[in-house]
Amino acid sequence: MIKTAKWLLMLSTFSRFFSKTKQASVCLIGEVNTGKSTLANRISNDFTGSDMSAVSTIAHETRDIVKLEHVNFNSEGKKLDLTLVDTPGIATAIDYKEFVGQGIPEDQAMQRAKEATAGIIKAIKFLEEVDIAVVMMDATKTPFDQVSLTLMGTLEMNKKKKSLWLTRLIFPVQSLNSSRAPSRSTKSFRSQL
Repeated sequence: MIKTAKWLLMLSTFSRFFSKTKQASVCLIGEVNTGKSTLANRISNDFTGSDMSAVSTIAHETRDIVKLEHVNFNSEGKKLDLTLVDTPGIATAIDYKEFVGQGIPEDQAMQRAKEATAGIIKAIKFLEEVDIAVVMMDATKTPFDQVSLTLMGTLEMNKKKKSLWLTRLIFPVQSLNSSRAPSRSTKSFRSQL
């Protein structure tokens, strides 16, 4: 089975961190519908042959943390036991009426909104436990919105609190559903990465 080339390249980049550890957790986190679960499924399929998360065009399909443990990665003679973590999309507000507008019955929409809110809180708190945070952003939006700044601030705070290393990777991605071009501030932000 062919492994996801970009995934392997990303992990190879961090092989210097893996010399002292045999295990690491990689958390995919970011705004709603930026492709976290799609990427998680691609990686999961490459290593296990099956999906790990449900995906949907309706926001907040992933409402709880999903883990894929024991993804064995070998690079330059070093072995690493990875835990891949898919998280709910981070949002500043969740309105059940948006789900009703997508055809979900009102009682289910209210439950979905409640679960999504709890999942967001859990995901942000979970950042304290991860070794690598892959932050995914929508390249058609400004990278300086409330969600992105909250994530970056939380990661920076956790980095200072942890005695272990925390690495953050930032991937401005453009949704396959979007025909909009990346924003000027995103282009500027990319040049600073």
